[in-house]
This record gives sequence, structure tokens and C-alpha cells, in this order.
Amino acid sequence: MDNGGYFWGTGRRKTALARVRLRPGKGELKINDRTVESYFPRLVWQSQVWQSLRTASVEGKVDVFVRASGGGLTGQAGAVRMGIARALIKLNPDLRGALKKEGLLTRDSRMVERKKFGQKGARGKRQYSKR
Repeated sequence: MDNGGYFWGTGRRKTALARVRLRPGKGELKINDRTVESYFPRLVWQSQVWQSLRTASVEGKVDVFVRASGGGLTGQAGAVRMGIARALIKLNPDLRGALKKEGLLTRDSRMVERKKFGQKGARGKRQYSKR
């Protein structure tokens, strides 16, 4: 057990970062001191957050507290999902196989391609005029 009876996990996606604290409890889940429904209004984001807990079948058995920052809500939802999965492994190492099979431990390395000079964006070029 880590500091203060919590198990820690860090998740990242795009430019978002989620620091997750997890402890055995009664199923409380707070993201930046707000409920999942108020922080992530879309159902897609909410289901992403719950995915790790459902896969490990510990929904309602652990308390989860998350500090999410950076990026947008899509990136933060993915980061929270990964952070919870990593914290669950520290809680119970036997869950690693199930979480890995669902792909919850794999860092999504896709980042925004940088804008190039003389162009409108990463790939967008000025329109060519023949005449």
C-alpha cells in the first residue's frame, strides 16, 4: 500500500494527464471534486471512465479520486481510464491479464502533428493556381 492507504496510477492521452488515487471503499468516484456525470457530460466519456472498473469487476468496491488536467475532455477521459487501470494493478496484480487484454494499459501515443512553416497546418498547403 502506498501513502495514506491509497494506490496511485498515472494516465496520459494526447496532452491530458490524470493522477488517480484508489482505495477500497463504497464506490465513490470523483474527478476534480466533481461527479463523473457533471465533469464528463457525454455518455461516451462516462463509459470510458467506468470501463477499467467494469473490466476488473470492482465497481462499487473501490473509491476513486482523480486530478485531471491538460488537453480536452476526450483526452482526459482516456487518461482517467488508463490511470484507473494502473492503480487497479497496484491494488491487485492478478487483474493485469484482464486489463491488458482489453487494451487498458496501452498508452495511446497519437499526438497532434505540429504545424509546418509556410503552411496552413500540419498538412494543409496553399491552394495551387495554374493560371
